[in-house]
Amino acid sequence: VQLQASGGGLVQTGGSLTLSCTTSRGTLDYYAVGWFRQAPGKEREGVACISSLGNDWYFKNSVRGRFTVSRDAAKNSASLLMTSLKPEDTAVYYCATGLRCRLPLGDWDYEYWGQGTQVTVSS
Repeated sequence: VQLQASGGGLVQTGGSLTLSCTTSRGTLDYYAVGWFRQAPGKEREGVACISSLGNDWYFKNSVRGRFTVSRDAAKNSASLLMTSLKPEDTAVYYCATGLRCRLPLGDWDYEYWGQGTQVTVSS
């Protein structure tokens, strides 16, 4: 599975962005999709995940209520809708696929990773 995260950009505090996770080879159908981010000088951290069926999801505490995850089987894609963005959300965001969507959101649960997309939130 080859993944690609896209949709990043520069937004002001309070703005919104929708990130997409697509695959050019393979399918997302049987996988949980996780979203991770890495800010400069910091370790990568889990942000959110959605189960393979799309009926279960988890969020990092600091983004709960602001971020939403979804997936579209017909488009073979998953999305991360980010609202009320804050400067501390600035990071490179990655999507990944794995067998489980669960807490804690750890990269150990995910096997395939895409190239990231930069999200910058200006104050």
